[in-house]
Amino acid sequence: MPIATSHLRSLVALLTFLPALAGHAAVPAIFGKSAILFDANTGEVLYKKNETMRTPIASTQKLLTSLLIVKAGNLQGNLTVPPEAPAQEPTKLGIKVGEKYPRINVLTALLVKSANDTAVALAVDNAGSIPAFAEKMNAEARRLGARNSHFENPNGLPVPDQNQYSTARDLACIARAAYRSPTIRDIVDRRTYVFTYANGKTTVLTNTNRVLRGYSFCNGMKTGYTDLAGHCLVASGAYGGRDMIAVVLKSDKAHVWDDAAKLLEYGLGIDRQKFLLKDGG
Repeated sequence: MPIATSHLRSLVALLTFLPALAGHAAVPAIFGKSAILFDANTGEVLYKKNETMRTPIASTQKLLTSLLIVKAGNLQGNLTVPPEAPAQEPTKLGIKVGEKYPRINVLTALLVKSANDTAVALAVDNAGSIPAFAEKMNAEARRLGARNSHFENPNGLPVPDQNQYSTARDLACIARAAYRSPTIRDIVDRRTYVFTYANGKTTVLTNTNRVLRGYSFCNGMKTGYTDLAGHCLVASGAYGGRDMIAVVLKSDKAHVWDDAAKLLEYGLGIDRQKFLLKDGG
């Protein structure tokens, strides 16, 4: 469902405000070089750190890819895996050229397992080529208020000219739009997903989001990593009628999950230790 222009303008305006204190909790210390925490409903920013710093954002840009796929519709219809898809590394599902899959199944694998071949399959199916899809990504990003970003592919893998980047603030605009999509919300909240290949074999995909797997208040959204981008994470959470989204960029493996969990804990005004999942991690 298209997002009202007035809502987008409100988000862009609110994301320029100074952070507000979340209750009486201490403002968390974040290791990641860039971050932002905001209320998904109002757009109010509660925390920000170098939020306009340009940086690669790795697979977190798959949220933008997903928005375009959902916007195009016909998710129950089939796509045919193109020649470009199987070559994608390092994380891939292993779909083969010429195989046919329902778009919704490929989209779910994209967001749960972050498979790079699924991103390319969806993009080529949608726009005919990677460059054409990238043009759509950039246009949609601008429409959402993300005007300090440039995208060249649907999966966030490094590009030769290194001219693919975004900011925590821009990614917040994209993430809020994704959070408002019932289809995307349902997918990113799944801790596991059983994918069925064209030959009938199945595989269980485990969500790459350790915050989702570790805490019951977390309900999404998307992980990312490349050597250039570092560890990146968009994490959302809900409790007591509040919905928060945290964006952490340029962190490392030892800190990124804790960074996001601390921000959500702060924004939701909770003690995250009370929401630990026994089988998480």
